[in-house]
Amino acid sequence: MQSHDYIVVGGGSAGCVITRRLVEAGKRVLLLEDGPADNTPFIHMPATFIKVIGSERTVIYHSEPQAEADGRSLHVPQGRTLGGGSSVNAMVYIRGTPADYDGWRDAGCRGWGWDEVLPAFKKAENHMRLSEPYHGTTGPLHVSDTRFRHPLSLAFVKAAQECGLPYNDDFNGAQQAGCGFFHTTTFNGQRGSTAATYLAGVRHNPLLSVLTDCYVETLLWQGKRCTGVRWRTADGQRHSAGARAEVILAAGALSTPKILLLSGIGPAAQLQAHGIAPLVDAPEVGDNYQDHLEVSVYGRCRHPISLLGQDRGLTALRHGLQWRLCRSGLLTSNVVESGAFAITDGGARPDIQFHVLPVLVGDVDRDPLAGHGISLNPCLLRPKSRGAVRLSGPDAASPLRFYSGALSHEDDVAGLLRGVKLARRILRAPSLKAVIAEELRPSAQEQEDDDVLIAHIRSHAKTVYHPVGTCRMGDDARAVLDPQLRVRGVDGLRVCDASVMPAIVSGNTNAPVVMIAERCADFILRP
Repeated sequence: MQSHDYIVVGGGSAGCVITRRLVEAGKRVLLLEDGPADNTPFIHMPATFIKVIGSERTVIYHSEPQAEADGRSLHVPQGRTLGGGSSVNAMVYIRGTPADYDGWRDAGCRGWGWDEVLPAFKKAENHMRLSEPYHGTTGPLHVSDTRFRHPLSLAFVKAAQECGLPYNDDFNGAQQAGCGFFHTTTFNGQRGSTAATYLAGVRHNPLLSVLTDCYVETLLWQGKRCTGVRWRTADGQRHSAGARAEVILAAGALSTPKILLLSGIGPAAQLQAHGIAPLVDAPEVGDNYQDHLEVSVYGRCRHPISLLGQDRGLTALRHGLQWRLCRSGLLTSNVVESGAFAITDGGARPDIQFHVLPVLVGDVDRDPLAGHGISLNPCLLRPKSRGAVRLSGPDAASPLRFYSGALSHEDDVAGLLRGVKLARRILRAPSLKAVIAEELRPSAQEQEDDDVLIAHIRSHAKTVYHPVGTCRMGDDARAVLDPQLRVRGVDGLRVCDASVMPAIVSGNTNAPVVMIAERCADFILRP
């Protein structure tokens, strides 16, 4: 059995980051990724990321039917390739608000307040035009403005201002509230995933071994010390490797708790029910599941100006040639170019985020509406609903069961209702009214009963693919991890991905995951 200093399970956003930092420090690292390499052009062309969703480079998890979401099963695609989510997402770079991290600190995560995490954000970042006091300029992660801006995206930004939202050039700066264009993890007109930035910097270092198509089945133990992992390759063969120092789980908020449960760390009664001998009775492994939900408000264009049809025929060929030859044009767009953060609950910070797409969108299980249009997607930033991840059996090949808890807390329905009402106002503001003929859904009627809008919310709410929280850190005995991301009750094992978050952040989760991985590397290298 081969032995390394560290084994990193999961070559996604966090895995690539911590691998880079450990190898730079002279450590011998084995990086195991479940999926294939990130060697398809649809990953690297920013605008074509939707073509990767549903391919072999993603895995789509299906929740149990959720009563409060019209009995629907919600679908959560996750990256399954080098770079993970950063290779398949919409490249939106958002950190959240200082209050998010101060809330972590006050809930028992010592050292995770805003003043402690900001240096890690800045260490990671290489911003194309912004610097102090909020941004970094020398890190591996490129953050840029997109080179293309669709006229419908611009119309939204103007319409939001007409509804009272101030223009904001930097949602990661002094103030999150307002409307504007997102900063993106792109550079030179292409995607800047953590595989293309962090991992690329050490890819040929002899200290690093990278294996793809490796599905980790369980952790290996000597007593209560984690000493390695066992995995299965695509041809069904099983392999093992040892770690002299630590194993680091970075498989994501759905896969990481599954690996822990299969390895004997979790609620003892649940493990015993599946014939798994408990190593550590950790009652909250798999609990505290959280995700962002959004609801589309659709508008029909007066003229055929949306993205519909841009990926077909000679038009697609022209865009492809422009991208390959010049790294310019439509394919440099992250599609979700513009958005907003709005305060609708009377609080001190935004509770609603808008993701705006210059096309009518559906979901993994739902085809988009026909024709040219725009989708305004208000998203509830700090949901109160909670779900859970569970095993369906003791075999690693068995699918996990997860309960999203979608809309199970009435405050979440009320928050999305406020967001939908604001989206409808923006859709009818002058700058969008000039290019949008009518609202398609939830209703063409300008005044509509709340019951109609709530029915639309329950039937159309979808996740933003931001699952977090299933292995939360904290200083209480029930927390799965301590504040330095070590798994309680064992030695030689840490978790480093979105599952560690005690509460979801107010925005997209990829930048916070990169920050978490930077901090995890510091905990290991500078204890």
